[in-house]
Parts: sequence; structure tokens; C-alpha cells
Amino acid sequence: MAKKAKVVKEKKRQAMVKKYAEIRRELKAKGDYEALRKLPRDSSPTRLTNRCQVTGRPKGYLRKFGMSRIAFRDYAHKGQLPGVKKSSW
Repeated sequence: MAKKAKVVKEKKRQAMVKKYAEIRRELKAKGDYEALRKLPRDSSPTRLTNRCQVTGRPKGYLRKFGMSRIAFRDYAHKGQLPGVKKSSW
């Protein structure tokens, strides 16, 4: 489990990116990079990191499922992920 502070900080970043998305789009279209630079750093979408929805783990993230490899494995073994089954050959 990731630190709660890290998870909260990431959610705060996501909210800020959403809040400033329209302003950033307009400023980029105008080419006003001076005003873009004055916006908060966390309003840039490149500062977002993918985190597991279950544990908050930043590494081993699977985009298709929105969770880390460890949480994915647990949920898959329990049969809680639709369409996923253990392979055997």
C-alpha cells in the first residue's frame, strides 16, 4: 500500500489538470508561452503518474485494468475481473 499522502497528492494533481485544461489549450493555440509558464506546475498533464486504483502503487501499472500487477493477480485469481482467466497449456 502506497502512502496515503502520495495518493492524495496525485488526486489533487488530477483535479488541477482538469481545472486548467481549457486555459492551457487556449494559451497554446495563441502561442502565449509566457502566460503558460505562469500557470501552476501541477496543472501540466505530464506531471501525472499512473497509480493503481486499489493500492496506489506507482510501479507495475497495467493500463487496461487500471491496477498494479500485484493487485491484478489477486483479483484475477479470485475471479473478480471479467474476461480474465488463468492460462494453462
